[in-house]
Amino acid sequence: MANNSATGGYLSPLLVSPPLEDAELEAVFQGYIAGVSGLPSNLVRTRWPAAGAEPPAPDQTWCLMDIRSQAADAAPAVTHDPAGEGTDSLVRHESIEVLCSMIGPRALRHAAQLRDGSAVPQNREALQAQDMAVTGAGPIQAKHEQVNQQWIRQYDISLRFARRVKRVYPVLNLLSAPVTTHAASVSSTDFVNHLAD
Repeated sequence: MANNSATGGYLSPLLVSPPLEDAELEAVFQGYIAGVSGLPSNLVRTRWPAAGAEPPAPDQTWCLMDIRSQAADAAPAVTHDPAGEGTDSLVRHESIEVLCSMIGPRALRHAAQLRDGSAVPQNREALQAQDMAVTGAGPIQAKHEQVNQQWIRQYDISLRFARRVKRVYPVLNLLSAPVTTHAASVSSTDFVNHLAD
């Protein structure tokens, strides 16, 4: 059984998710990249599973995406909710960088479409259900590579996302506490003005 504030020890969140992490978070980004860039969803792949997979045909354009960093703000807000037995909610904001490598004959077209489509308000709103927003895109950089004596066109672009993270911890209400008070004895000389001397 998980600890709570009454048992002592380390506290874990009451729910593992939200926020989305790992494969679930990658799926959100895969759907966003496919929808905005115009690529079919099966051609937007994560970098790690794609390492051993067969790449698409040379005449197809596809994307490898990778979550590169998640930077959290310096000071999360922690508030107590006294409802029921009580809980603490931690809310913080983080910035997520996702690297998108467009590969294939139309790589630049899809990279530019992803960059420009990220500025369209309706595309930005698609992430609101996950408490996320697109905050910008980096430059498109050529990363062409020669494989088996054939040049492969590749353009990399980084997208930046902001996300609100909320986690709830089992910090119980304080119902009572043993308290002892001691009265100090005060003599009349304690109030004498010694500056007058």
